[in-house]
Amino acid sequence: MSEPSAPISELAWRELLFQHTEGLPAAFAAGQVTGYCGFDPTASSLHVGNLVPVMGLVHLQRAGHRPIALVGGGTGMIGDPSGRSSERTLQTLETIAENAEAIRRQLAKFLDFEGPSAAKLVNNADWLTKLSLLDFLRDTGKHFSINYMLAKDSVKSRLETGLSFTEFSYMLLQAHDFLELHQREGVTLQIGGSDQWGNITAGLELIRRTTGGDANALTFPLITNADGSKFGKSTGGGSVWLDPARTSPYKFYQFWIGADDRDVSRYLRFFTLLDREVIEALDESVRTTPEKREAQRALATEVTTRVHGAEAARVAQEVSALLFEKADPQGLSDAALEALRLEIPFATYAAPADGGPANGPALSEGIDVYECLTALGVAASRGAAKRLLEQGGVSINGTKLSAADRMIGEDRLLRGRHLLLKKGAREFGLVYVP
Repeated sequence: MSEPSAPISELAWRELLFQHTEGLPAAFAAGQVTGYCGFDPTASSLHVGNLVPVMGLVHLQRAGHRPIALVGGGTGMIGDPSGRSSERTLQTLETIAENAEAIRRQLAKFLDFEGPSAAKLVNNADWLTKLSLLDFLRDTGKHFSINYMLAKDSVKSRLETGLSFTEFSYMLLQAHDFLELHQREGVTLQIGGSDQWGNITAGLELIRRTTGGDANALTFPLITNADGSKFGKSTGGGSVWLDPARTSPYKFYQFWIGADDRDVSRYLRFFTLLDREVIEALDESVRTTPEKREAQRALATEVTTRVHGAEAARVAQEVSALLFEKADPQGLSDAALEALRLEIPFATYAAPADGGPANGPALSEGIDVYECLTALGVAASRGAAKRLLEQGGVSINGTKLSAADRMIGEDRLLRGRHLLLKKGAREFGLVYVP
């Protein structure tokens, strides 16, 4: 293995560096540094906003240093007041434990757990749940004055709206984590978002006061979109999650494809490991041929592959090409058809005489387009379906239908079992014919 290097310059050109302690460059120059970042299990999945500190750990490891990802099974019982205007809703121990395990599995997709810079996953519930209140007050609380804590932004910003003692204590619990990992794992660096600076530096103070040791901090900028909106929200306003059950790989891919031209260059730096020359070439494509969206495609492919795997990224590309780029539906794979079921209106065709419409023809005579349109909700009635065909507003499997095309032969089915209906330019539906 080559000697560890300082990732500071890499983070700087990627615009991921917000601030760091003065001693950090010298610490990197002295040899391998063990650094950690904490993730609170307030949900059963990380979301795209968490990817900035995750990528920070990735860059730390790529430079030959040792990353530790801490899942806050203990601190999650309290809730971090940083960046919040109101108290968090406390969760049950069972929910926190389940969330912590789910997040642990997601973090494992980003870090290498073998070799001289092997990553490690830890849960602060392992020590915080065994810590007595009196020991905590004697060993940690005595090192911090109320004035010191009140001066921190995470506390100061909440004084007018109200801050419980529970959340007020969070800073000291995070400081205790830093000390615990310093003693257990030799951790001398904590990384996090810029809103974590106060909590992180409290840990530096605790380490200095209790062990006399030196430690460092590094923070990343908080991300907003170029239009001022909050990063990490889908077009519907919900969070974009890493869990495919909460945000499908297709929707995840579409989130990145939809990046504004003003944002995509930054996001390539933040969220991919593409090298500088590749990213700068993509920057140029944004300036000269933005309509091709080459940068957005590269971003979406890289991040979706990292989070969901190469096959999921390929299927997402296939579905996206069909819905937005007029790709030929005849080439759809089975996996793409399965993915489409979740993204567009879907219905199973019921043949007459076997539960189908009493006034429709039997399946042996073909597949009734009227029935397909009404089952999907594309047409409100069979009469409305008839009018749509007469107006030439419907296509099946890429072929426009006429008024005479009410019945479709089974030989027209995609992969032997599906019909893809399209009304107008953008309204799709998928019918499965058993």
